[in-house]
Amino acid sequence: MAYIRKFKTTSGATGVQVCYKIGNRVVKTKHIGSASSEDGLARLVKKARSIIECERGTPMFNLEKYEKKK
Repeated sequence: MAYIRKFKTTSGATGVQVCYKIGNRVVKTKHIGSASSEDGLARLVKKARSIIECERGTPMFNLEKYEKKK
């Protein structure tokens, strides 16, 4: 499951990441960027959403090494 994570940076800006979880464990994170304005944050969130949408068709993350073998 992919989701968008927003967080405060030490400089006071808001960072945006796309995180991918398997179960309760985050296995991959892609940093999108950080913004100090609402417009910049909206652009980053839009970019993160497009990355998640792209992932549904063509996987952005190679998760084979994280998946448990049976």
